[in-house]
Amino acid sequence: MNDYYVYILKCSDGSFYVGITNDLERRVGEHQYGWNPACYTHERRPVRLVYSERFSEVDAAIAWEKRIKGWSRKKKIALIMGDFEKIHEVDREQHGRSVSS
Repeated sequence: MNDYYVYILKCSDGSFYVGITNDLERRVGEHQYGWNPACYTHERRPVRLVYSERFSEVDAAIAWEKRIKGWSRKKKIALIMGDFEKIHEVDREQHGRSVSS
């Protein structure tokens, strides 16, 4: 059984990159090294791992990655900080209701 990781990297330009992998250490190293010149992070190195979450089911990891990718910068920062109330607050500001997507 594999573990899967959803992760967020903070790039040198302050932007965030959200990804999924089954080997977090290897994948972060690939981003840092610049292994793929076509990757978003290649021209934004160095990168720093600021969030990761482990999943035992690949479908759950993919769903979480897609959800986070759709979030605003404010929500991503709240997630990185572990401020779950702020995530709901940002939802209320942006949508006028309390949802967690």
